[in-house]
Parts: sequence; C-alpha cells; structure tokens
Amino acid sequence: MSKIEQIITEIEEYIDNCKFQPLSTSKIIVNKDDIDELLAELRLRTPDEIKKYQKIIANKDAILNDAKERSEAMIAEATAHINQLVSEHEIMQKAYSEANAIIEQAQAEAQGILDSATNEANDLRTRAVQYTDDILSNVQSILTNGISSFEDAQNTLMSEMNSSLNVVVESRKELGAQDDDNAYGADDNDEDGDLTLDLL
Repeated sequence: MSKIEQIITEIEEYIDNCKFQPLSTSKIIVNKDDIDELLAELRLRTPDEIKKYQKIIANKDAILNDAKERSEAMIAEATAHINQLVSEHEIMQKAYSEANAIIEQAQAEAQGILDSATNEANDLRTRAVQYTDDILSNVQSILTNGISSFEDAQNTLMSEMNSSLNVVVESRKELGAQDDDNAYGADDNDEDGDLTLDLL
C-alpha cells in the first residue's frame, strides 16, 4: 500500500469515528486540526507519490517498449527464419527438379545408347547370318557342282567300262566260236590219226 493510500485510509477511519451532529444522520463533527494535519500530510505525500507513479508508469512504458522491441525483433527473426526456410525449400525444390531433369535426361540418353547398340548388334547379327548363308550357299553350289561332275564322270566311266565289258564279252564269244570250230576240225583229224589240242 502506498503512502497516499495509507493517509486516505486514515482519513476514512477518522471520519468513521467522528460523531454526528445532533438531530442529523449525515453531518459529523470533526476536529479541524486533525483533519488539516491529515490533509497536509496528503498534500505533502502526493507529489512524491505522483513522481513514484510517473516513474513506475515510465518504467512500465520502458518495459512495454522493451518488450515490444524484443517481440518485434523475435517476429522479425522468425520471419527471416521462415523466409530462409522458404528460400531453402524453394532451392531444394529447384535442386530436386534439376536433379530429376538430369536423371531423366541421363535415362533417355542411356536408353538411346542401348537402343542404338541393340540395333547395331541386330544389324551385325543379320549381316553375319547373311554372310554365313552366302558362304554356305557357295559351298553348297560347289558341292552340288562337284557331285554333278562326279556323277557325270562316273556315268562316263561306267559307260566306258560297260563298252569295254561288251568288247570283252564279244571277244570271248568270238573266241568261243573259234574253239568250237577247232574242236570240230580236231575230230576229223583224230579220224585221220592226227594229234588233238584243246585250247580251252
């Protein structure tokens, strides 16, 4: 409790203890010296109390201003931090987007290289198969021609051998006919007492 409040309380207690005037319920009898003393004390204390309250108010304003400045600083710091987080988030989003774009481009290039290599491998395989088929075709043609030539030569040889065989057979037939003639002549000679010679 302040000094002024204490003096006011004393004045109130003093008034409560005063006696009423005769035949009155609202007017009291006060001692002028006592009330003057209390009022003088009140007037004396009032400037000090006012200065005290002004100081308290000033301090309160200073505290409020300090709190306001601190709160504004905290809000500014929080705002800056949020802006930084937002900026970092945007940077991260941009980085993610760029990374995804690079990955997609790399995948597309890799797929292109793979497709090109696959096409080249298929082309090489096709050409290798065609080359091998051409070689086998040439070998087949050579073997076919060789077999045909061999068959022709074999047929010619067989024909010549058959011809020779026919000559041999005919020759033997001729020899056999001559032997028969000679056999008949020998019989006649035997009758004449000559020597008979069998060639076969």
